[in-house]
Amino acid sequence: MTQPTGGFNARLKNLDARRRLAFMAALGERLMPNYALYADHAEVGDPTALRSILDLIWEHLSVKGAKIDFDRQAEKLAELEPPVDDDSFGARRALEAVMAISAMLDTLRGEAPEAVLEVSRASLSGVRAFIEVSEGEEDETRLAALIREHELMADERDFQDAVLEALEEGELDRDALKALKRLGRNGGVSNLGLSLD
Repeated sequence: MTQPTGGFNARLKNLDARRRLAFMAALGERLMPNYALYADHAEVGDPTALRSILDLIWEHLSVKGAKIDFDRQAEKLAELEPPVDDDSFGARRALEAVMAISAMLDTLRGEAPEAVLEVSRASLSGVRAFIEVSEGEEDETRLAALIREHELMADERDFQDAVLEALEEGELDRDALKALKRLGRNGGVSNLGLSLD
């Protein structure tokens, strides 16, 4: 296998459509606990319904010819968004999870070539927002440095690199997909270092 060339985003865009979808699904796994925590705390939303849509995407990836009505799934997904008038930190992170899955459905229903970059950026920006809120640094320069060097940001970049590298190597068979899903689930810990436990 030749060594991939170009920066991270270029390498992402060079993946074939199926591998781009698998990348988004792995990131979606890591965003799921944020949605579940919000739903639990705010008593809105339905983590089980969101999980079942993401599971259908994994099924589409692993079962050739799986018949799934992605238009119907998109309708169901719209009902799972946090209330429009909730501008809380938790609601915004929950919305990132919904938007990531929405980007996957858009990809499956037609061509959404930028979706993979949008999901990557959404996950990174959620981490950035969490660091801003938790560290409370006023100075822009210091905050930027803090974000760059923060362990959560390093972890997020390492995670996205690991997923991309896994997708650039070898076959994307059932075992590879299972390994990717496991990597994304991250022991139930989200990109913000949070879990339901």
